[in-house]
Amino acid sequence: MPEIRSSPVRSILRRVAIAALLLVAAVLAVYLDRAGYRDNNGDGMSLLDCVYYATVSLSTTGYGDIVPVTASARLVNVLVITPLRVLFLIVLVGTTLEVLTERSRQAFRIQKWRTRVRDHVVVVGYGTKGRSAVNTMLADGTAPERIVVVDPEQDMLDAASAIGLVTVHGSGTRNDVLRVAGVPRAKAVVVAANRDDTAVLVTLTARELAPDAHIVASVREAENVHLLRQSGADSVVVSSETAGRLLGMATTAPSVVDMVEDLLTPEAGLAIAERDVEPTEVGGSPRHLSDIVLGVVRDGTLYRMDAAEADAIEAGDRLLYVRKASPVAEG
Repeated sequence: MPEIRSSPVRSILRRVAIAALLLVAAVLAVYLDRAGYRDNNGDGMSLLDCVYYATVSLSTTGYGDIVPVTASARLVNVLVITPLRVLFLIVLVGTTLEVLTERSRQAFRIQKWRTRVRDHVVVVGYGTKGRSAVNTMLADGTAPERIVVVDPEQDMLDAASAIGLVTVHGSGTRNDVLRVAGVPRAKAVVVAANRDDTAVLVTLTARELAPDAHIVASVREAENVHLLRQSGADSVVVSSETAGRLLGMATTAPSVVDMVEDLLTPEAGLAIAERDVEPTEVGGSPRHLSDIVLGVVRDGTLYRMDAAEADAIEAGDRLLYVRKASPVAEG
């Protein structure tokens, strides 16, 4: 779960520094009145003896080999050493209690989130492809808290959490990890693994948990597309072939590549989007609309503009069109 908090190392170092300051204060108090203490060996109180006495006193060990004998020394123990001992214990015990409380609170927050979340999007893998997918969804208006990122690398999760995404640490090939991410109640699952075999296994696991979710997977090689389809992916994107086509077009028609990149970039320029038809548009031709319509989605099937089914708009259709892109809000 995303949460802004201080570094654990910094928190521990701060507590160690406080404990050291309390110990120094206790040593100073004992050393200034060292004549009021008696050591069993009878050789007086050295600086090391003062450090030893302060240490065993603050840690409540108290061996009894050094004791305050004068009224002033005992008064210092009551008014100075005892409060320092209490503060010292608060620092030590407080660290343990904070860890236990934080774990319990985090477990409660996760359980509460899992019982309430519905129709969210789970992104498995937060590499280049996963981040691009998230940026596109954010540009299309998806709230950050409706996106869950699953990745085994903590630095990837930290980057996702920094922009408000929900994060789950672990491998997307594991059934229990995907359950924690809420895959059984997810609207869609984006499989952006770095390896094709991993993508197949993640897709199989996700489909088993969420039979009705829309699963989109990315593969490097076209020969593995049928494996993803058989594993339950609704849509498969071949990253290597797509990049290869753009490279080929760039040699003869670089402006076409610029336009494609513009359409695929959510931050600025133009973008491809999908919307419901307006009641006033039913019965008309999508070619006569002010929007640049690329296709008509009817009963889950996409019909390009050159298809006869796209000649007239029907109630319940959705239009695939070109719109002006809106910038992604900075986290």
